[in-house]
Amino acid sequence: MSDDEKAVTIPAQGDAPQKEGATLTKDPAPGEVLLRVTGLKKHFPIKKGLLQRQVGAVHAVDGIDFEVRSGETLGVVGESGCGKSTMGRLITRLLEPTAGKVEFEGRDITHLGVGGMRPLRRDVQMIFQDPYSSLNPRHTIGTIVGAPFKLQGVEPEGGIKKEVQRLLEVVGLNPEHYNRYPHEFSGGQRQRIGIARALALNPRLVVADEPVSALDVSIQAQVVNLLDDLQQELGLTYVIIAHDLSVVRHVSDRIAVMYLGKIVELSDRDSLYKAPMHPYTKALMSAVPIPDPRRRAAKSERILLKGDVPSPISPPSGCRFHTRCWKATQICTTVEPPLVELKPGQQVACHHPENFADQAPQDTVLLTVAKEAAELVADEVLAESAETSAAVAAEVEAAAEAPAETPAETPAEGETPSRDK
Repeated sequence: MSDDEKAVTIPAQGDAPQKEGATLTKDPAPGEVLLRVTGLKKHFPIKKGLLQRQVGAVHAVDGIDFEVRSGETLGVVGESGCGKSTMGRLITRLLEPTAGKVEFEGRDITHLGVGGMRPLRRDVQMIFQDPYSSLNPRHTIGTIVGAPFKLQGVEPEGGIKKEVQRLLEVVGLNPEHYNRYPHEFSGGQRQRIGIARALALNPRLVVADEPVSALDVSIQAQVVNLLDDLQQELGLTYVIIAHDLSVVRHVSDRIAVMYLGKIVELSDRDSLYKAPMHPYTKALMSAVPIPDPRRRAAKSERILLKGDVPSPISPPSGCRFHTRCWKATQICTTVEPPLVELKPGQQVACHHPENFADQAPQDTVLLTVAKEAAELVADEVLAESAETSAAVAAEVEAAAEAPAETPAETPAEGETPSRDK
C-alpha cells in the first residue's frame, strides 16, 4: 500500500477496519459473527384481473438461516432461479423481506427505512452481476465511483477526485480514465469500476452477485484474484454468489448450496468438495470437469438429474429435491428435513445423506421418481454411495457403543457425546 492509500475518515464511525491489529471496539474481531440471517423469506405476489387480486406468490427465498463471520468469504451456489440473487438483495436491504430477520453486528436491520439504512450503506455494499446495466451511461467514471462520498457527505483526505483516482488504481485501472464514460470500457473494466464503487467507503461486508459471470474467461481469474487481494489488504468480508463451482472453490471459506429457495447444505470448502452430503450437492460436484489428460478415455461419472427444477410458485412438499432425487422415499415427500450439523462444520438438510449414516433407515422403499432418477446415475456412483453410507453407519454405531464399554470416557454432566467421532 502506498503512502497516499489512506483509509477514508467517516464521521461518527471512525477509521476503516484493518485486517490485522484492529483495536476498534465497534469492529468485530476476525471470526466473530458479522451477519446473522434467521428464517429469511421473500415471496413475490402474483396478481391478476382488473382488481389486481393476489392469486399466488413466487417463493423466491423460503426460510433460510446462516451466519457470516468477520473476515471470511461465504460462497453461495445453486441453479439459476434458486433464489441466490434475491437472497443477496435481501441481506443488503435492497429488497424488503416477507418474513425473517437480518442482523448486522447484532443490530436488527430487517425493516429499517431509507433513513435508518443510510449510515449502514457505508458498511454494506454490493457488486452487481451485469457490469453493463449497473453503471449509468450518462455519468463519467469519476462521478460513478465518487457518488458514495457525496451521498454519505464524506470528504476524503485530499479530495474526492484524488480518492477516486486512487481507487481506480487499486482495482487495476488507469487513474487518467477519471473523465471517461462507461461505453469506453470493456466488460472486465466495467466490473472493476463496479468493484471500485463498492469499496469507496471501506465497507465491512461486500455482497458480490456473480461478479465474473458476465466476463470473458481470460479475465475472470484476474477479477477473482483482485477480490482476494483486496480482502487481504482491507479486511473485507464477502458473500459471493456464483454458479461456477471452480470460482467458488478458489475464493470461499465456507459454501452454502441453495435449491428452490432453501439452503440444502452449508459446509466448509474442503469438506464440501471432498465429501458432499446432500445428493443435490453431489450432482453439482459431478458436473465439474476435471482437467486431466489421463482421464480422456475414462467413462464420465456425471450425475444427470431427472427433469427440471419445480416451479417456485408451488414448491413440492417435504424435501424440495425429492422430485429429482435418486434416494427419495416416502418420508421425503411429507417431512421437510431440517438443516442440521451432522459433522463438525458441515450442515445438511436430507433424510438420506451421502457420506453419512442414513437419518431415516426405517424408510427403505424408493419412490417411482427415485427409481427413474437412478437410471440416469452411473452404477458405480450408486454402488459407491451405498458402500460409503453403510461404512459410515457402522462407524457411527460403533462410536455410540464405545462410551458404554469404557466408563472412564463417559461425558461429563451437561455434555452430549458426538455422533461423528
